[in-house]
Amino acid sequence: MSSRETSSTGRAARSGGVFTPGRIAIAAVLVLLLVFIFENTRQVRIRLLIPEVSMPLYLALLITTVLGAVCGYYAAARRRK
Repeated sequence: MSSRETSSTGRAARSGGVFTPGRIAIAAVLVLLLVFIFENTRQVRIRLLIPEVSMPLYLALLITTVLGAVCGYYAAARRRK
């Protein structure tokens, strides 16, 4: 084994340290997500065919995003077949 592999800091040296570009990007996305949530907390009324529901705006947007992603995944999966 080489000295690089056996040193206690060998793993940190190979992985690029604590602040990798990927970790910085994830942290930035999380900060933007938190800002989005805290800026859109007001209640909105949404009519779903017959019932009317009241929920925070960020939750309504999150639900529609997830539903859109599921529909897009389903359409792409059908196209591949």
